[in-house]
Amino acid sequence: MRTIRNEQQERAWNGYEGRHWADHQERYDGINSGFNAPLLAAVRPGDRVLDVGCGTGQLTRLAARRSGAGAAVGVDLSAPMLERARATAAAEAVGNVDFVRGDAEVHPLPPATFDVVLSRFGVMFFADPVAAFAHLGRALRPGGRLAFVCLDDVRRGDLGAVLAPLAAHLPPVGSDGRAVGEPLSLADPAVVRAVLTDAGLVDVECVPRQEPGTWGRDAADAGAFLTGWGPVRHRLEPLGPAAADRVRAALTEAMRPYEGPDGVRLRTAAWLVTARRPG
Repeated sequence: MRTIRNEQQERAWNGYEGRHWADHQERYDGINSGFNAPLLAAVRPGDRVLDVGCGTGQLTRLAARRSGAGAAVGVDLSAPMLERARATAAAEAVGNVDFVRGDAEVHPLPPATFDVVLSRFGVMFFADPVAAFAHLGRALRPGGRLAFVCLDDVRRGDLGAVLAPLAAHLPPVGSDGRAVGEPLSLADPAVVRAVLTDAGLVDVECVPRQEPGTWGRDAADAGAFLTGWGPVRHRLEPLGPAAADRVRAALTEAMRPYEGPDGVRLRTAAWLVTARRPG
């Protein structure tokens, strides 16, 4: 069995994208941690948990603690992010956690082993979603549970409004992000239900969620961070420093309505998806 299928994602998450997430671990956790609680609701004491696309491992560590006498394994393509995950787990003395570098779509997983598979925005990039979820389903014990969050249309949250001014400064993107392997590939719940059903999972439910996250101390800090975010930086690369300055200024202004005493807070629109392996 091939241990890496999605070579494009491997290059991205072991290049700039992965380093940016590793270098800004606390920032990304601050953006996404509002989704931890609904995911961790699937974890019970004693569970063996698999966290798919675990990144720097915040959800994995929390699942390990929640499982108590159980354990949690995080799998991700990104070496820089996993390095931070291991270091943080050691610093926090979380002993029942392990991190594995691999492509969860094809990485060898022990069959019928895990009680629950979790993912916080880590399952949208599969090259073959049906095959990937079937593979993860086989790693679940009969009756085992799947719970993940995936992006909804960004226009339903605050990020769409923040990114809208970039159209005046950046070349258009090549697609709407809904193709297989792209960030919005699972934004349609009908697609999610079809994929998971074809993968052999049952009791599929998709619940819309919007959770706030902190993007920066103030608008200037958040604008500078978002200018370096992989999808924006990639489109900026051919344009030069002047374009980057214009984009940073536009993002800073777009962030100002969201400033508050706790920093810049934006709501992320997502789907909370749950399912189980039959049995």
